[in-house]
Amino acid sequence: QVDVAAMARLFGYVDVTDTGFIVAVISIAFNPLFWNVVARWEHKTRALSRVFGSPHAACYCLGAVILVLNCVRSHCFTEAMKSQPKLEGLDYHWTFYTGLAISAVGTLFVISSFLALGFTGTFLGDYFGILMEEKVTSFPFSVLDNPMYWGSTAIYLGWSLMHASPAGLLLTAVVAISYTIAVLYEGPFTEEIYRQKQKGVKNK
Repeated sequence: QVDVAAMARLFGYVDVTDTGFIVAVISIAFNPLFWNVVARWEHKTRALSRVFGSPHAACYCLGAVILVLNCVRSHCFTEAMKSQPKLEGLDYHWTFYTGLAISAVGTLFVISSFLALGFTGTFLGDYFGILMEEKVTSFPFSVLDNPMYWGSTAIYLGWSLMHASPAGLLLTAVVAISYTIAVLYEGPFTEEIYRQKQKGVKNK
């Protein structure tokens, strides 16, 4: 159950009208919207593959753009935290080291997920027709679904705790919500891509 009083106190430390905070929210929400819209457009039209000469080149280009956007998001997130007050109740050594541990676990999930999927598997290669032979079930996918997303969320959570930042905690919640929505759209669509692949194999 959510502690309403605690949430109210947390919001009391955050100026949601601050320009930096608003920019951070926009950057967080924009990223998954951008890559889902572009990837679905590519899947429908193959326009990027034609422009870049191959699906792999197009996928690598989109991946590079996503990486840049994620760097911008992280910068906006950090600047929003810096511009708002710390929460004294969180500004302790144990909180810092807890946040550090959470960020380390998140980083482990992100890196191991990338290594398991490869570049094209990580950056929506399925939408470019670059399909994997079988579903990845090794770590970290053996522990949880969508480890890249939740690992990234954990990194932001840990970063917020390390800075004792109520604004950071609130922005982390925005990250989690954005990824949850992205999963709801990406999951069924990706499953349909692989269903069509299996259907094509059976019809041969």
